[in-house]
Amino acid sequence: MADVSHRGDIAAHPDVSEMRDRYARVLGGKDVALVDGPVFLTGLFCAISPWVVHFTTSQPVLTTHNLIMGIAIGLLGLGFTVAPARMYGLSWAMCAMGVWMIVSPWVVGTNPDAGVILTNIIIGGLTLLLGLVCIGAAAKEGRRVNTT
Repeated sequence: MADVSHRGDIAAHPDVSEMRDRYARVLGGKDVALVDGPVFLTGLFCAISPWVVHFTTSQPVLTTHNLIMGIAIGLLGLGFTVAPARMYGLSWAMCAMGVWMIVSPWVVGTNPDAGVILTNIIIGGLTLLLGLVCIGAAAKEGRRVNTT
């Protein structure tokens, strides 16, 4: 068998610059992994929250609303995973969705109880916070691209 375990300097490798660029891109995207998972899980919980908190019969319109908003937030989380450079532009929309989730029990719902209000405030607060984190990561990435 051939001995392929040699250790040496790769400076003479023909693709060394491309390998370094790829390594820098992979390490530079660490912020993405910290945001996309929680965004997806927040969207998932928003989508199932009417059944978890048991307001499907008392708030049918809010049930549909939370399901649609949860799917939208979850899709943003998947988008941050698949194409982070393109999706961080939607971070502001995610902040707006978070604010909307906070006020939606009173706008969409009818006579919401404490469980509905608390659930939507928590989901909205998390969505707003994660949107702000995405905005910060996009700004940080933008500064990194502009300086190189």
